[in-house]
Amino acid sequence: MVKNQKYLSVQSTQTRKVGEKLAEEVIKTPKKDKAIVIGLKGDLGGGKTTFLQGFAKGLGIKERVLSPTFVLLRRYRIPKTKSSANSKIQTLKFKNFYHIDCYRLEKLEEILDLDFKKVASNPQNILAIEWSDKIEKILPPGTIRINLEFISKNKRKITINI
Repeated sequence: MVKNQKYLSVQSTQTRKVGEKLAEEVIKTPKKDKAIVIGLKGDLGGGKTTFLQGFAKGLGIKERVLSPTFVLLRRYRIPKTKSSANSKIQTLKFKNFYHIDCYRLEKLEEILDLDFKKVASNPQNILAIEWSDKIEKILPPGTIRINLEFISKNKRKITINI
């Protein structure tokens, strides 16, 4: 995986596409002894959920991905294979995609009560956390950091640090 990447997105479809490409890279990474954790930061309306909709598509998830702002966490099953334009990609090493939104989080205990540490330690899981700066203290080493910077109504600067 490329270590640091920067993109300029001028429409939501481009933001989704960047998310999709990252997911395809993540699927190809060697298996680790813990979950892959992705922390997203950005202003309200900055494109975090849009990015993760593309990411979920890149994992082969067909369900509509909605922000879990009021429920804090949503789990999606990752299919065993994902069809791409000219091949099928094996995703067997991952089973679950957890989409977490910490926007309404008031106390760290709220996320810990949802077995965050257990979920983050399972190598079959991929976690994507919106407003990850609110739980910075408990993010594991090796967390992929994504910043979505609002430039204008449709323009976003996306920075990915791996």
